[in-house]
Amino acid sequence: MLTSILIPFRVVINFSWGLITTAIIGVSIISIGIFKVLLPFKTPQRICSFLGNALFRVWAYCMSMMFQLTQRMEWHIKGDLDIHEKGWYMVMANHRSWVDVLVLMHLTRRHMPMPRFFLKSQLMWIPIIGWGCWVLDMPFMKRYSKELLEKKPHLKGKDIATTTRSCAKFRHIPTTVVNFCEGTRFTPEKHAKKHSPFSNLLPPKAGGTAFSLQVMGGQFEAILDITIVYPGTDKRPVVWHLLSGQLKNVYVDIKTRPITEDLIGDYASDKAFRAHFQQWLNTRWQEKDQTIDEMRKEIHGTR
Repeated sequence: MLTSILIPFRVVINFSWGLITTAIIGVSIISIGIFKVLLPFKTPQRICSFLGNALFRVWAYCMSMMFQLTQRMEWHIKGDLDIHEKGWYMVMANHRSWVDVLVLMHLTRRHMPMPRFFLKSQLMWIPIIGWGCWVLDMPFMKRYSKELLEKKPHLKGKDIATTTRSCAKFRHIPTTVVNFCEGTRFTPEKHAKKHSPFSNLLPPKAGGTAFSLQVMGGQFEAILDITIVYPGTDKRPVVWHLLSGQLKNVYVDIKTRPITEDLIGDYASDKAFRAHFQQWLNTRWQEKDQTIDEMRKEIHGTR
């Protein structure tokens, strides 16, 4: 649409579009949140949740336009999203960039329940975005170091309680719970610091996924194992490629995995189950790592 204009103008257009769209819809969602706080009854709460989700979907459609506004971007999607809007799903995805959120929103905006992301607690204080996510009942997770937990043992289990409360709210409205199991965005520096055994991924953290399955496993219809690759973005951040209109291709691999009985258990107290679940997730991560290698071979083979 606007692919022929100079890069600085593309950045201004894309950034302005994202900022204005987020501000207008975010303020609208926050306004609904005020009524949600003032009317703490079941029916008004569900009406507010419905309206909030509707606005969230509008935001997803608007942000998806950024993929086509100033760039001729191609989607390469392998696998099938055999899903419907009235179901419950869990997504496990690798995390390379903030653009991952927009990619997942683009994939789910038509035929899938609106996603809920596990977010870092610091994001709650970002004006409009953080407050809007709070209104939409997205869980904010706070990580505690081992040293702090030793000094203040009462903090242990806080994340479990947060996950449980959030997932309990999701029982009443079709939802896609998204887990970036690595817990943070992949960078070469983090990869080296964590001594990751994977070539393209950081080691996965099992807690959030396990607790979500423990609370809602019987309600989830499937796990969607999604792998995202952005070719040609190693030298600059992916978000820069998007804003500057230079994100030419996005590769997505989707695998639907069943939720078997052995994946639902007491992760906090059952050591045997915890070891089993960690092994299961590490195996999935080995497969995901191999999938990324295969996707990159395919990408290089088509050039």
